[in-house]
Amino acid sequence: MWLIVGFCLAGFFCLLDGWSWLRTPFSVLRARLQPVVRDLLQEQTVHGRVMLTDLDFLLHMNNSRYLREADFARFSHFTRCGIFGALHALGAGIVMASCATRFRRSLRVFEPFEVRTRLLCWDERAFFVEQRFVSPKDGRVCAVVLSRQHILDGSPEKIVQHVCKRKVESPEFPEEVVHLISFNDASSRRLRAESATCEAKKSK
Repeated sequence: MWLIVGFCLAGFFCLLDGWSWLRTPFSVLRARLQPVVRDLLQEQTVHGRVMLTDLDFLLHMNNSRYLREADFARFSHFTRCGIFGALHALGAGIVMASCATRFRRSLRVFEPFEVRTRLLCWDERAFFVEQRFVSPKDGRVCAVVLSRQHILDGSPEKIVQHVCKRKVESPEFPEEVVHLISFNDASSRRLRAESATCEAKKSK
């Protein structure tokens, strides 16, 4: 019996990234127990520390771990400010459509860090979110993640209106968001053109 349980636990943590599966609901639950944030644009901070499982062969945090930590911080942010609640109430969903990450300084083993998340703006289809990895020792911004969070079966305008109980206009788009949108549009045009070329070759 215990041998079966041991194999199941080993498979859960080795094959399915069990810690990530456990931290997702924990991040949401912890956020629900924290004070509600009434201001959608207010920055929220989640604290973390680089663990041994986060390291690459250079002994600093692996690039992919930044996006995972950003996910947990974003779950907390959306829970506390009411966006997740609004999505559930309106029968909508949210997925990451694109992101851009800039690395400025490595985070070393056991080094503490903060993930500071804020909603920058939104258009008719998506929210744009900035997340900064900051060293609490010196305030240095170690990495920045800019993401486009696409709304399914709804719109950011309806989500914001549900949270704020009134219609709210999006803040002005920062320069970085404008460039991210331009990159996405250019990439879509190129991929559609490549797809059309492939279909044309197949039809010959």
